[in-house]
Amino acid sequence: MKKSIKFLSMITMLSAVTITSCKDDFFDRPPQSAITINNFYSTADQVKSSTNILYSAAWFGWFGKTGWAITELASGNGRTGSSDVVNFGNFSVTNGNFQLETAWNSLFIVVSQANGVINNLPANVSSSVDKAVVNNTLGEAHLFRALAYFHLVRSFGNVPIIENSEDYIKNYQINTNPIIDVYKFIVQDLKFAQANLTPMIRAGKSTGRVSSGSASALLAKVYLYMQDYANARLEAEKVINSKEFKLYTTDIAGKTYDDLFLTENNNNEESVIQLQWAGNGGYGFGNPQQAAFAFGGITLTGDGYGIIAPTFDLQDIYQPGDVRRKATIMLPGDFYPNIQKATGGYTLPANASSQGTHAQVKKYVVGSPADNGNVGSRQSAANNTYMMRYSEVYLILAEAVMNGAATSTDIVALNAINKIRNRAGLGNLTQIRRNYTISNPALALPGAPANTPALLIKDDILEERRKEFAFENDFWFDLGRIDGFNVTNHPKAIAMIAQQDRGSSNNDNPPKRFGDAYVTITNKDFFLPYPANEVATNPKLLEAPVPYIFK
Repeated sequence: MKKSIKFLSMITMLSAVTITSCKDDFFDRPPQSAITINNFYSTADQVKSSTNILYSAAWFGWFGKTGWAITELASGNGRTGSSDVVNFGNFSVTNGNFQLETAWNSLFIVVSQANGVINNLPANVSSSVDKAVVNNTLGEAHLFRALAYFHLVRSFGNVPIIENSEDYIKNYQINTNPIIDVYKFIVQDLKFAQANLTPMIRAGKSTGRVSSGSASALLAKVYLYMQDYANARLEAEKVINSKEFKLYTTDIAGKTYDDLFLTENNNNEESVIQLQWAGNGGYGFGNPQQAAFAFGGITLTGDGYGIIAPTFDLQDIYQPGDVRRKATIMLPGDFYPNIQKATGGYTLPANASSQGTHAQVKKYVVGSPADNGNVGSRQSAANNTYMMRYSEVYLILAEAVMNGAATSTDIVALNAINKIRNRAGLGNLTQIRRNYTISNPALALPGAPANTPALLIKDDILEERRKEFAFENDFWFDLGRIDGFNVTNHPKAIAMIAQQDRGSSNNDNPPKRFGDAYVTITNKDFFLPYPANEVATNPKLLEAPVPYIFK
C-alpha cells in the first residue's frame, strides 16, 4: 500500500472518493492519491477538511438500506416485503446476506477513515497550523471512530478493535475483542474527543461539525448502555448546563417537532451529531433514506419506493394529540404543506398502503427538489441524518436519575421526561416506570400465538424513546439493552417482541388486521452473524474473543 492518503475538500471528495468492499480490503480503507501525507496538512483548511468524509459518504452503506433494515425492521417499528431486507424483520438473516456485509463494511470504513486522520495527522502537520485546529480535528476523528464502534458492538457483539488500519494490510487475520473491551475503547475515544473538541458557539444554526458537547452527549448514552448511571447523569447534566443545544418549540419559539426534519433546518440547534449530505452529489453522496421511505409520487424524481412502512404496533403507541405521530407516520388523509408546495401541498391518498398497514413513513421524507430549494435528486436528498439529538439527553438524564429503579417520583427525572412529552403535546407524568409487567395471557392481541404472554408496557422512558426516535435507527438497540448490559438472555425484550403486531390488513375502512406476522426471536438473534466473506478471509472472527491490550 502506498504511503499516501487523500483528504479532499468536501466538493472534491464527493466526486472522487471510491469505497470498495473486497474481502481483504476490510482494513485497507484509506483512499489513495498523488497528494501525500507530507504535503497535505499544510494549512488549517486542509487539516479541517480531512474529516469531511466522516460526516457523509463513509456512512452511506449503513444509511442506504442496511441501518434501517437492522434497527427498524428488527425492532418492530417497520414492515416490508422487500426480499433483500425482509429477513431482518423475521430474524432469519444468514451470514450470506448482502445487506449484512454492507453494514459491516460501511462501519469499518468509518473506523478506517478515522484511523487515517488519527495516525497520520500529528506526525505530518505543518508547524504553522494552529494546535487548536489540529486537536479539534483529532477530536472529530476519535468521536466518529467511537460512534462507528458503538454501532458495531451493538449490532455484532464482539468485534476487532483496530487502532491503525495499516497494521493489518498484509496480515488481516485478527481476533475479535470482548464487548466490554469495545465499550471501554469507545469511552476512551469519547473522553479524548471531549477534551480536544471545542465547544459549539453559535447564534442559530451551527456549521454542522461536532463539538465537545457532542462528545459528552454521546458519552452519556454509552454510559447509559453500560448501566453506569452515575456517569450517564454526570455527562447528561454537563451537556444541559453547557447550553450548547436547544429544543425546538420548547427553547425556540415557532419551531415544531416536524420542523426538525426539514432540509432548511439542517444543523439546527437541537442537532448534537448530524451527517452532512450533498443532495446534488448523486447516488452515494446524498441522503438515501427518502428514496426508500417515501410513498410513490411524493419525490417527483422517480424514487419513493415505500419499501418500509410503519407497523400497526408502532402506530398504536401514539396517543391522541401527540404531534410526533404525524411527523413520523403518514396516515391516509394527512396533509403536508411542505411537500409539493407548488400545487398547494400534499395529502396522502386514501388507498396508500405500500406494505399492507395503511400507513407510510413521514420522517426524513422532504419532497421534491423544488420543495427543498432546488437541491436534491433521485436517491440523493439533501436533508441531514441525525446521529443524536438534544432531546435524547433529557431522556438519558431521566433514566440515569432512576439508577435502575423500577419506579421514580424524583423531580429531576420527571422534569426531564416531561420536557420531551410537553414538546410532543402530552401532559406530565407524576411517576416514571422503567420495568415491564407480564400480565394475563388472555390480554394477548388477536392472532398472537396461544402461548404468547401479553405484555403491558410499564417502561415510560422506553416508550417515550420509541415515539421520539422512531425511524432514526435506534429502537432495536434499546430492546437489546432492556435486560441489562452485556447479557446473553433477553426475556423482557423477547416477550415484548412476541406480542408485536407486525402483520398486514385488508382494504376495509377501517382496515381489518390479519395478525399474520407475529415473530419468534431467540437470544442469539440479538446479535447479527459475521458476514460469510469476512469469515472466509478472517476465520479468527469465529474464535473466542481475546482481551484487548490497551495502549
